[in-house]
Amino acid sequence: MNQLSGLLKISIIGLLLASCAPSAKQIKEAVEKDPSIVFTAIEKAPDQFIEVVMKAQQSAQKVAGERAQQEEQKQREEEFKNPLKPEVEEGRVIFGNKSAPITIVEYSDFQCPYCSRGYTTMKELKKQYGDKVRFVFKHLPLDFHPLAIPAARYFEAIAMQDHAKAEKFHDLVFENQGQMQSKGEGLFKELAKKAGADIKKLEASLKDEKISKRIEADTEEARKFNMSGTPGYLINGISLRGAYPLAAFKEIIDRQLSAKN
Repeated sequence: MNQLSGLLKISIIGLLLASCAPSAKQIKEAVEKDPSIVFTAIEKAPDQFIEVVMKAQQSAQKVAGERAQQEEQKQREEEFKNPLKPEVEEGRVIFGNKSAPITIVEYSDFQCPYCSRGYTTMKELKKQYGDKVRFVFKHLPLDFHPLAIPAARYFEAIAMQDHAKAEKFHDLVFENQGQMQSKGEGLFKELAKKAGADIKKLEASLKDEKISKRIEADTEEARKFNMSGTPGYLINGISLRGAYPLAAFKEIIDRQLSAKN
């Protein structure tokens, strides 16, 4: 009923603004005395009523989107002045040139379809920027993705053997994400073999408590930076929350590279 009341107010205001009419106060008093006035009008022209409501809704959404975009840009400018500082500890798997001027830290979930989209974007950035960009993959497994933590454990266990094999496993998981539902954890063992991991060592490493601590630490850090969903990124400390298009990353990277030059 409250929703209907709100819609009626929107349509009445729209009609008031569109033509010479009684004041808003007069209309309000008339409707309060006899609500059937409005219902009769709607019955006579339901299509027009729906059109007015939809236009008002679209206008409200546009205003809200523009406001959110302005707030996001304001926050980003603050981060350019005071970048967020994620920890990149010793022994962490780093994709790309370890001394690159741009570090992209990604908080990700192996089972998340949006993270798969983000994986494609990261590959494209690697092609375009080469040794200027390095990538640090961190874990933010979501509660409703039951295979996210097992996949993260496999990744870290393989990294104990060889960082290059862990990177290959990472790529293979995202490229074969569609098979997770049918194959379950068996997929990770299969992909670990393809990545060249020693399976006996891997099975022992999967139980290592260090892996649990790393996943927990990554998750806590992500929450500290208000990363509630996946994927989330920090580009030299500048945040992007979500599977943004390539252009959004390029804008931040190019600005940072220009500043360094």
